[in-house]
Amino acid sequence: MATTSIWRVKGWLGKVVIYAENPEKTANPKSYADRELTEQDGQELSDVIRYAVNSEKTQETGGEDGTPLHRFVSGINCSPATARDEMLAVKKRFGKEDGTVAYHGYQSFAPGEATPELAHEIGVKLATRLWGDRYQVIVATHLDKENHLHNHFVVNTVSFADGIKYHRTRKDYYEMQTVSDALCREYGLSVIEHPQQGRGKQYGEWRAEQEQRPTWRGLIRSDIDEAIRQAMTERQFFDALRKKGYAVKVGKDISVRPPGKERFVRLMRNFGEDYSLDSIRKRILSQNRPERKRPEQKPEILRVRLIGSLKTARKLTGFRALYVHYCYLLGIFPKNRLQQSRKRLHFLLREDLLKLDAITAETRLLIGHRIDTAEQLFCYRDEVSGKITALIEKRKQLYKAQRTAAVKSDSEKAAEAKAQITALSKELAALRKEVVLCNTIAERSGVIKEKIKAVREDEQPERKEKCDRTEQQKTVR
Repeated sequence: MATTSIWRVKGWLGKVVIYAENPEKTANPKSYADRELTEQDGQELSDVIRYAVNSEKTQETGGEDGTPLHRFVSGINCSPATARDEMLAVKKRFGKEDGTVAYHGYQSFAPGEATPELAHEIGVKLATRLWGDRYQVIVATHLDKENHLHNHFVVNTVSFADGIKYHRTRKDYYEMQTVSDALCREYGLSVIEHPQQGRGKQYGEWRAEQEQRPTWRGLIRSDIDEAIRQAMTERQFFDALRKKGYAVKVGKDISVRPPGKERFVRLMRNFGEDYSLDSIRKRILSQNRPERKRPEQKPEILRVRLIGSLKTARKLTGFRALYVHYCYLLGIFPKNRLQQSRKRLHFLLREDLLKLDAITAETRLLIGHRIDTAEQLFCYRDEVSGKITALIEKRKQLYKAQRTAAVKSDSEKAAEAKAQITALSKELAALRKEVVLCNTIAERSGVIKEKIKAVREDEQPERKEKCDRTEQQKTVR
Protein backbone atom coordinates (compact mmCIF):
# COMPACT_ATOMS: atom_id res chain seq x y z
CA MET A 1 0.00 0.00 0.00
CA ALA A 2 1.36 3.41 -0.93
CA THR A 3 -0.18 6.81 -0.19
CA THR A 4 0.58 9.79 -2.42
CA SER A 5 0.20 13.55 -2.56
CA ILE A 6 1.68 16.62 -4.28
CA TRP A 7 1.75 20.31 -3.33
CA ARG A 8 3.15 23.56 -4.70
CA VAL A 9 6.40 25.13 -3.45
CA LYS A 10 6.19 28.89 -3.16
CA GLY A 11 7.76 31.31 -0.70
CA TRP A 12 10.43 30.91 1.92
CA LEU A 13 11.47 27.36 2.79
CA GLY A 14 13.83 28.24 5.62
CA LYS A 15 12.23 25.68 7.95
CA VAL A 16 13.15 22.93 5.52
CA VAL A 17 16.72 24.21 5.34
CA ILE A 18 17.01 24.28 9.12
CA TYR A 19 15.71 20.74 9.32
CA ALA A 20 17.70 19.25 6.47
CA GLU A 21 20.79 21.42 6.07
CA ASN A 22 23.46 19.70 4.03
CA PRO A 23 26.74 21.67 4.14
CA GLU A 24 28.15 19.97 1.05
CA LYS A 25 25.29 21.24 -1.09
CA THR A 26 24.77 24.79 0.20
CA ALA A 27 26.99 26.63 -2.31
CA ASN A 28 25.17 28.00 -5.31
CA PRO A 29 26.62 26.97 -8.69
CA LYS A 30 28.52 29.62 -10.62
CA SER A 31 26.98 28.78 -13.96
CA TYR A 32 24.33 31.51 -13.58
CA ALA A 33 26.60 34.34 -12.56
CA ASP A 34 26.30 35.93 -16.01
CA ARG A 35 22.58 35.36 -16.56
CA GLU A 36 21.18 38.18 -14.43
CA LEU A 37 19.64 35.79 -11.94
CA THR A 38 19.66 36.84 -8.30
CA GLU A 39 20.24 34.59 -5.31
CA GLN A 40 16.55 34.67 -4.42
CA ASP A 41 15.40 33.68 -7.92
CA GLY A 42 16.38 30.08 -7.37
CA GLN A 43 16.67 29.84 -3.61
CA GLU A 44 13.30 28.20 -3.02
CA LEU A 45 14.06 25.64 -5.71
CA SER A 46 17.49 25.01 -4.18
CA ASP A 47 15.94 24.48 -0.77
CA VAL A 48 13.41 21.88 -1.84
CA ILE A 49 15.95 19.99 -3.97
CA ARG A 50 18.44 20.04 -1.11
CA TYR A 51 15.82 18.62 1.22
CA ALA A 52 14.82 15.88 -1.21
CA VAL A 53 18.36 14.69 -2.05
CA ASN A 54 19.86 15.11 1.43
CA SER A 55 22.55 12.42 1.63
CA GLU A 56 21.75 11.68 5.28
CA LYS A 57 18.27 10.58 4.21
CA THR A 58 18.94 8.96 0.83
CA GLN A 59 22.22 7.11 1.49
CA GLU A 60 22.46 3.53 2.66
CA THR A 61 25.59 2.71 4.68
CA GLY A 62 26.90 -0.76 5.33
CA GLY A 63 30.64 -0.79 5.75
CA GLU A 64 32.34 -1.03 9.14
CA ASP A 65 33.56 2.54 8.66
CA GLY A 66 30.08 3.73 7.68
CA THR A 67 30.89 4.00 3.98
CA PRO A 68 27.85 4.43 1.72
CA LEU A 69 26.69 1.44 -0.31
CA HIS A 70 23.88 3.04 -2.33
CA ARG A 71 22.39 6.44 -2.85
CA PHE A 72 18.77 6.44 -3.92
CA VAL A 73 18.47 9.62 -6.00
CA SER A 74 17.54 9.71 -9.71
CA GLY A 75 16.87 12.45 -12.22
CA ILE A 76 14.32 12.28 -15.03
CA ASN A 77 15.18 14.61 -17.93
CA CYS A 78 17.88 16.13 -15.72
CA SER A 79 20.94 15.18 -13.67
CA PRO A 80 20.56 15.19 -9.84
CA ALA A 81 23.89 17.03 -9.50
CA THR A 82 22.80 19.95 -11.72
CA ALA A 83 19.00 19.72 -11.43
CA ARG A 84 18.55 23.24 -10.06
CA ASP A 85 20.55 24.78 -12.92
CA GLU A 86 18.74 22.77 -15.55
CA MET A 87 15.29 23.60 -14.15
CA LEU A 88 16.10 27.31 -13.91
CA ALA A 89 17.45 27.24 -17.49
CA VAL A 90 14.08 25.96 -18.75
CA LYS A 91 12.22 28.63 -16.77
CA LYS A 92 14.50 31.35 -18.17
CA ARG A 93 14.25 30.06 -21.74
CA PHE A 94 10.46 30.39 -21.71
CA GLY A 95 10.40 33.54 -19.56
CA LYS A 96 8.45 31.88 -16.72
CA GLU A 97 10.56 32.43 -13.61
CA ASP A 98 7.82 33.82 -11.34
CA GLY A 99 5.12 32.12 -9.27
CA THR A 100 5.29 28.51 -8.14
CA VAL A 101 8.89 27.32 -8.48
CA ALA A 102 8.21 23.56 -8.26
CA TYR A 103 5.80 20.90 -7.09
CA HIS A 104 6.84 18.67 -4.21
CA GLY A 105 5.21 15.23 -4.08
CA TYR A 106 5.55 12.13 -1.96
CA GLN A 107 4.79 8.44 -2.11
CA SER A 108 4.79 6.61 1.21
CA PHE A 109 4.85 2.81 1.62
CA ALA A 110 3.38 0.65 4.37
CA PRO A 111 5.93 -0.25 7.10
CA GLY A 112 8.13 -3.20 6.19
CA GLU A 113 6.46 -3.80 2.82
CA ALA A 114 9.19 -2.60 0.46
CA THR A 115 12.99 -2.53 0.27
CA PRO A 116 14.87 0.71 -0.54
CA GLU A 117 15.69 -0.63 -4.01
CA LEU A 118 12.07 -1.56 -4.73
CA ALA A 119 10.66 1.70 -3.35
CA HIS A 120 13.04 3.72 -5.50
CA GLU A 121 12.32 1.68 -8.62
CA ILE A 122 8.57 2.19 -8.15
CA GLY A 123 9.11 5.91 -7.52
CA VAL A 124 11.13 6.33 -10.74
CA LYS A 125 8.46 4.49 -12.77
CA LEU A 126 5.70 6.58 -11.19
CA ALA A 127 7.47 9.85 -12.03
CA THR A 128 8.25 8.67 -15.56
CA ARG A 129 4.62 7.76 -16.30
CA LEU A 130 3.21 10.96 -14.80
CA TRP A 131 5.70 13.61 -15.93
CA GLY A 132 8.50 11.96 -17.93
CA ASP A 133 7.44 13.14 -21.38
CA ARG A 134 7.31 16.87 -20.52
CA TYR A 135 8.89 17.80 -17.18
CA GLN A 136 12.17 17.53 -15.24
CA VAL A 137 11.85 15.50 -12.05
CA ILE A 138 14.09 14.53 -9.13
CA VAL A 139 13.19 11.25 -7.40
CA ALA A 140 14.71 10.65 -3.95
CA THR A 141 13.96 7.74 -1.62
CA HIS A 142 14.27 8.62 2.08
CA LEU A 143 15.58 5.91 4.38
CA ASP A 144 16.04 8.04 7.51
CA LYS A 145 13.03 6.64 9.41
CA GLU A 146 12.91 2.98 10.35
CA ASN A 147 10.22 1.00 8.55
CA HIS A 148 8.96 4.11 6.83
CA LEU A 149 10.30 4.24 3.29
CA HIS A 150 8.97 7.10 1.20
CA ASN A 151 9.77 8.78 -2.09
CA HIS A 152 10.04 12.52 -2.68
CA PHE A 153 9.44 14.09 -6.09
CA VAL A 154 10.56 17.58 -7.12
CA VAL A 155 8.81 18.52 -10.37
CA ASN A 156 9.74 21.60 -12.40
CA THR A 157 6.67 23.73 -13.11
CA VAL A 158 7.73 24.60 -16.68
CA SER A 159 7.77 21.98 -19.45
CA PHE A 160 11.05 21.63 -21.33
CA ALA A 161 9.03 20.55 -24.39
CA ASP A 162 6.81 23.58 -24.94
CA GLY A 163 7.10 25.87 -21.89
CA ILE A 164 3.57 25.15 -20.66
CA LYS A 165 3.29 25.42 -16.86
CA TYR A 166 2.13 22.46 -14.81
CA HIS A 167 -0.96 23.18 -12.72
CA ARG A 168 -2.01 20.62 -10.15
CA THR A 169 -5.70 19.75 -10.17
CA ARG A 170 -7.93 17.30 -8.31
CA LYS A 171 -7.61 15.03 -11.37
CA ASP A 172 -3.82 14.97 -10.87
CA TYR A 173 -4.28 13.74 -7.28
CA TYR A 174 -6.44 10.84 -8.45
CA GLU A 175 -4.16 10.03 -11.38
CA MET A 176 -1.10 9.95 -9.10
CA GLN A 177 -2.81 7.56 -6.69
CA THR A 178 -4.20 5.42 -9.54
CA VAL A 179 -0.80 4.97 -11.20
CA SER A 180 0.81 4.33 -7.80
CA ASP A 181 -1.78 1.62 -7.02
CA ALA A 182 -1.22 0.03 -10.44
CA LEU A 183 2.53 -0.13 -9.82
CA CYS A 184 2.00 -1.58 -6.33
CA ARG A 185 -0.15 -4.36 -7.82
CA GLU A 186 2.48 -4.93 -10.49
CA TYR A 187 5.14 -5.44 -7.82
CA GLY A 188 2.95 -7.47 -5.47
CA LEU A 189 2.43 -4.78 -2.82
CA SER A 190 -0.86 -4.20 -0.99
CA VAL A 191 -3.44 -1.70 -2.25
CA ILE A 192 -6.56 -0.22 -0.61
CA GLU A 193 -9.05 -1.76 -3.05
CA HIS A 194 -12.19 -0.02 -1.77
CA PRO A 195 -11.24 3.24 -0.10
CA GLN A 196 -13.91 4.80 2.08
CA GLN A 197 -15.70 7.68 0.41
CA GLY A 198 -14.97 11.07 1.89
CA ARG A 199 -12.25 13.67 1.68
CA GLY A 200 -8.74 12.23 1.34
CA LYS A 201 -6.31 12.61 4.20
CA GLN A 202 -3.58 15.16 4.04
CA TYR A 203 -0.01 13.91 4.37
CA GLY A 204 0.44 15.49 7.80
CA GLU A 205 -2.77 13.90 9.05
CA TRP A 206 -1.84 10.48 7.68
CA ARG A 207 1.61 10.68 9.31
CA ALA A 208 0.10 11.80 12.61
CA GLU A 209 -2.26 8.83 12.63
CA GLN A 210 0.61 6.45 11.86
CA GLU A 211 2.52 7.90 14.82
CA GLN A 212 -0.63 7.81 17.01
CA ARG A 213 -0.70 11.56 17.45
CA PRO A 214 -4.02 13.42 17.57
CA THR A 215 -5.25 15.25 14.48
CA TRP A 216 -7.80 17.98 13.87
CA ARG A 217 -10.31 15.74 12.17
CA GLY A 218 -9.41 12.90 14.50
CA LEU A 219 -10.51 14.95 17.51
CA ILE A 220 -13.86 15.75 15.87
CA ARG A 221 -14.42 12.15 14.79
CA SER A 222 -13.56 10.94 18.30
CA ASP A 223 -16.18 13.30 19.75
CA ILE A 224 -18.77 12.07 17.22
CA ASP A 225 -18.07 8.42 18.08
CA GLU A 226 -18.28 9.14 21.80
CA ALA A 227 -21.60 10.97 21.37
CA ILE A 228 -22.96 7.96 19.44
CA ARG A 229 -21.88 5.58 22.23
CA GLN A 230 -23.56 7.78 24.85
CA ALA A 231 -26.87 8.06 22.97
CA MET A 232 -29.89 5.77 22.75
CA THR A 233 -31.82 8.13 20.48
CA GLU A 234 -31.03 10.60 17.74
CA ARG A 235 -31.98 13.49 20.03
CA GLN A 236 -29.59 12.28 22.74
CA PHE A 237 -26.82 12.16 20.14
CA PHE A 238 -27.29 15.82 19.18
CA ASP A 239 -27.64 16.82 22.85
CA ALA A 240 -24.35 15.08 23.64
CA LEU A 241 -22.61 17.02 20.85
CA ARG A 242 -24.06 20.33 22.08
CA LYS A 243 -22.88 19.59 25.62
CA LYS A 244 -19.40 19.23 24.20
CA GLY A 245 -19.74 22.75 22.80
CA TYR A 246 -20.50 21.87 19.15
CA ALA A 247 -22.92 23.82 16.99
CA VAL A 248 -24.98 21.41 14.85
CA LYS A 249 -26.76 21.82 11.49
CA VAL A 250 -28.78 18.99 9.94
CA GLY A 251 -29.58 18.83 6.22
CA LYS A 252 -28.56 16.29 3.61
CA ASP A 253 -25.35 16.02 5.64
CA ILE A 254 -24.76 16.69 9.33
CA SER A 255 -22.48 19.68 9.85
CA VAL A 256 -20.77 20.46 13.16
CA ARG A 257 -18.71 23.42 14.30
CA PRO A 258 -16.22 22.86 17.14
CA PRO A 259 -16.25 25.40 19.97
CA GLY A 260 -14.23 28.50 19.19
CA LYS A 261 -14.15 27.84 15.43
CA GLU A 262 -15.79 29.74 12.55
CA ARG A 263 -16.39 27.01 9.96
CA PHE A 264 -18.66 23.97 10.01
CA VAL A 265 -17.35 20.50 9.16
CA ARG A 266 -19.55 18.15 7.09
CA LEU A 267 -19.42 14.68 8.61
CA MET A 268 -20.16 12.47 5.62
CA ARG A 269 -18.00 14.55 3.28
CA ASN A 270 -15.01 14.36 5.64
CA PHE A 271 -15.44 10.95 7.31
CA GLY A 272 -17.37 8.84 4.83
CA GLU A 273 -20.72 7.00 4.65
CA ASP A 274 -20.49 5.73 8.25
CA TYR A 275 -21.16 9.29 9.37
CA SER A 276 -24.24 10.02 7.29
CA LEU A 277 -27.47 10.70 9.20
CA ASP A 278 -28.94 7.28 8.33
CA SER A 279 -25.73 5.45 9.30
CA ILE A 280 -25.51 7.29 12.62
CA ARG A 281 -29.16 6.38 13.36
CA LYS A 282 -28.42 2.72 12.64
CA ARG A 283 -25.30 2.80 14.81
CA ILE A 284 -27.27 4.30 17.70
CA LEU A 285 -30.12 1.77 17.43
CA SER A 286 -27.77 -1.20 17.15
CA GLN A 287 -26.13 -0.42 20.49
CA ASN A 288 -26.90 -2.19 23.73
CA ARG A 289 -27.95 -0.04 26.65
CA PRO A 290 -24.81 1.09 28.43
CA GLU A 291 -24.04 -0.55 31.75
CA ARG A 292 -23.99 1.55 34.87
CA LYS A 293 -20.55 2.37 36.00
CA ARG A 294 -19.50 1.05 39.35
CA PRO A 295 -18.47 3.73 41.80
CA GLU A 296 -14.73 4.18 41.68
CA GLN A 297 -12.78 3.34 44.81
CA LYS A 298 -11.26 6.37 46.43
CA PRO A 299 -7.50 6.35 46.06
CA GLU A 300 -5.37 5.99 49.14
CA ILE A 301 -4.32 9.38 50.48
CA LEU A 302 -0.57 9.71 50.76
CA ARG A 303 0.82 11.99 53.44
CA VAL A 304 3.93 13.96 52.59
CA ARG A 305 6.10 15.92 55.00
CA LEU A 306 6.99 19.38 53.70
CA ILE A 307 10.50 20.60 54.44
CA GLY A 308 10.67 24.38 54.41
CA SER A 309 7.84 26.84 53.81
CA LEU A 310 5.64 27.43 50.79
CA LYS A 311 5.49 31.12 51.70
CA THR A 312 9.22 31.52 51.17
CA ALA A 313 9.30 29.42 47.96
CA ARG A 314 9.82 31.49 44.86
CA LYS A 315 6.81 31.29 42.51
CA LEU A 316 6.99 31.28 38.73
CA THR A 317 5.81 34.41 36.96
CA GLY A 318 5.26 35.71 33.43
CA PHE A 319 5.92 33.38 30.50
CA ARG A 320 7.15 30.53 32.68
CA ALA A 321 4.03 30.54 34.86
CA LEU A 322 1.77 30.79 31.80
CA TYR A 323 3.38 27.88 29.95
CA VAL A 324 3.66 25.60 33.00
CA HIS A 325 -0.03 26.23 33.79
CA TYR A 326 -0.97 25.52 30.17
CA CYS A 327 1.07 22.31 30.14
CA TYR A 328 -0.83 21.25 33.26
CA LEU A 329 -4.18 21.99 31.59
CA LEU A 330 -3.13 19.95 28.52
CA GLY A 331 -2.10 17.03 30.71
CA ILE A 332 1.62 17.25 29.90
CA PHE A 333 2.41 17.79 33.59
CA PRO A 334 2.28 15.30 35.19
CA LYS A 335 2.90 12.78 32.43
CA ASN A 336 0.30 10.23 33.58
CA ARG A 337 -2.54 12.78 33.24
CA LEU A 338 -2.37 13.03 29.44
CA GLN A 339 -4.39 9.99 28.41
CA GLN A 340 -6.83 10.42 31.31
CA SER A 341 -7.58 14.07 30.66
CA ARG A 342 -7.74 14.08 26.84
CA LYS A 343 -11.45 13.36 26.55
CA ARG A 344 -12.37 15.88 29.24
CA LEU A 345 -10.42 18.74 27.69
CA HIS A 346 -12.21 21.68 26.09
CA PHE A 347 -11.91 21.56 22.29
CA LEU A 348 -9.90 24.80 22.22
CA LEU A 349 -7.29 23.09 24.39
CA ARG A 350 -7.52 19.73 22.66
CA GLU A 351 -6.52 21.21 19.33
CA ASP A 352 -3.16 22.11 20.90
CA LEU A 353 -2.56 18.41 21.56
CA LEU A 354 -1.44 18.47 17.93
CA LYS A 355 1.34 20.85 18.97
CA LEU A 356 2.62 19.09 22.11
CA ASP A 357 6.20 18.81 20.87
CA ALA A 358 6.40 22.52 20.01
CA ILE A 359 4.76 23.65 23.28
CA THR A 360 7.01 21.36 25.32
CA ALA A 361 10.14 22.68 23.55
CA GLU A 362 9.04 26.29 24.18
CA THR A 363 8.44 25.50 27.85
CA ARG A 364 11.89 23.93 28.20
CA LEU A 365 13.52 27.02 26.67
CA LEU A 366 11.66 29.40 29.01
CA ILE A 367 12.45 27.39 32.13
CA GLY A 368 16.03 26.54 31.13
CA HIS A 369 16.90 30.23 30.58
CA ARG A 370 14.59 31.72 33.26
CA ILE A 371 12.69 33.89 30.78
CA ASP A 372 9.59 35.59 32.19
CA THR A 373 9.12 38.82 30.21
CA ALA A 374 9.01 39.86 26.56
CA GLU A 375 12.13 41.99 27.13
CA GLN A 376 14.07 38.96 28.43
CA LEU A 377 12.79 36.86 25.52
CA PHE A 378 13.89 39.29 22.81
CA CYS A 379 17.24 39.93 24.53
CA TYR A 380 17.91 36.21 24.50
CA ARG A 381 16.82 35.97 20.85
CA ASP A 382 19.17 38.79 19.86
CA GLU A 383 22.00 37.10 21.75
CA VAL A 384 21.41 33.83 19.88
CA SER A 385 21.16 35.70 16.56
CA GLY A 386 24.58 37.24 17.27
CA LYS A 387 26.03 33.78 17.87
CA ILE A 388 24.52 32.58 14.58
CA THR A 389 26.14 35.45 12.67
CA ALA A 390 29.53 34.67 14.21
CA LEU A 391 29.26 30.95 13.46
CA ILE A 392 28.19 31.57 9.86
CA GLU A 393 31.27 33.76 9.35
CA LYS A 394 33.46 31.07 10.92
CA ARG A 395 31.95 28.44 8.63
CA LYS A 396 32.55 30.65 5.58
CA GLN A 397 36.24 30.83 6.48
CA LEU A 398 36.38 27.05 6.75
CA TYR A 399 34.71 26.71 3.32
CA LYS A 400 37.37 29.04 1.88
CA ALA A 401 40.13 27.05 3.59
CA GLN A 402 38.68 23.84 2.09
CA ARG A 403 39.19 25.22 -1.41
CA THR A 404 42.87 26.09 -0.87
CA ALA A 405 45.59 23.91 -2.36
CA ALA A 406 47.19 23.33 1.05
CA VAL A 407 44.05 21.71 2.48
CA LYS A 408 43.09 19.86 -0.71
CA SER A 409 46.50 18.20 -0.87
CA ASP A 410 46.43 17.15 2.81
CA SER A 411 43.76 14.50 3.54
CA GLU A 412 43.99 14.98 7.33
CA LYS A 413 43.47 18.74 7.09
CA ALA A 414 40.60 18.21 4.63
CA ALA A 415 38.91 15.71 6.98
CA GLU A 416 39.39 18.05 9.96
CA ALA A 417 37.89 21.01 8.07
CA LYS A 418 34.92 18.89 6.99
CA ALA A 419 34.36 17.71 10.59
CA GLN A 420 34.48 21.29 11.86
CA ILE A 421 31.99 22.42 9.21
CA THR A 422 29.62 19.58 10.13
CA ALA A 423 29.85 20.45 13.84
CA LEU A 424 29.21 24.14 13.11
CA SER A 425 26.22 23.27 10.91
CA LYS A 426 24.68 21.20 13.71
CA GLU A 427 25.26 24.02 16.20
CA LEU A 428 23.73 26.52 13.77
CA ALA A 429 20.67 24.32 13.27
CA ALA A 430 20.14 24.14 17.06
CA LEU A 431 20.54 27.92 17.48
CA ARG A 432 18.19 28.66 14.58
CA LYS A 433 15.59 26.44 16.22
CA GLU A 434 15.92 28.52 19.39
CA VAL A 435 15.33 31.73 17.40
CA VAL A 436 12.19 30.16 15.90
CA LEU A 437 11.07 29.10 19.40
CA CYS A 438 11.50 32.65 20.69
CA ASN A 439 9.36 34.01 17.84
CA THR A 440 6.64 31.40 18.35
CA ILE A 441 6.61 32.04 22.13
CA ALA A 442 6.01 35.74 21.52
CA GLU A 443 3.09 34.87 19.24
CA ARG A 444 1.67 31.84 21.06
CA SER A 445 1.71 33.38 24.56
CA GLY A 446 -1.06 35.81 23.59
CA VAL A 447 -3.08 33.01 21.98
CA ILE A 448 -2.70 30.84 25.12
CA LYS A 449 -4.01 33.66 27.34
CA GLU A 450 -7.06 34.13 25.08
CA LYS A 451 -7.76 30.37 25.01
CA ILE A 452 -7.59 30.04 28.78
CA LYS A 453 -9.92 33.04 29.13
CA ALA A 454 -12.39 31.61 26.57
CA VAL A 455 -12.41 28.17 28.22
CA ARG A 456 -13.05 29.70 31.65
CA GLU A 457 -15.96 31.76 30.26
CA ASP A 458 -17.45 28.66 28.56
CA GLU A 459 -17.11 26.55 31.70
CA GLN A 460 -18.40 29.22 34.11
CA PRO A 461 -22.14 28.41 33.65
CA GLU A 462 -21.41 24.70 34.12
CA ARG A 463 -19.45 25.39 37.32
CA LYS A 464 -22.21 27.66 38.64
CA GLU A 465 -24.81 24.97 37.91
CA LYS A 466 -22.68 22.39 39.72
CA CYS A 467 -22.28 24.66 42.75
CA ASP A 468 -26.03 25.35 42.85
CA ARG A 469 -26.75 21.63 42.70
CA THR A 470 -24.36 21.01 45.58
CA GLU A 471 -26.01 23.73 47.67
CA GLN A 472 -29.46 22.28 46.99
CA GLN A 473 -28.31 18.84 48.09
CA LYS A 474 -26.94 20.30 51.32
CA THR A 475 -30.24 22.12 51.96
CA VAL A 476 -32.27 18.92 51.44
CA ARG A 477 -30.07 17.05 53.90
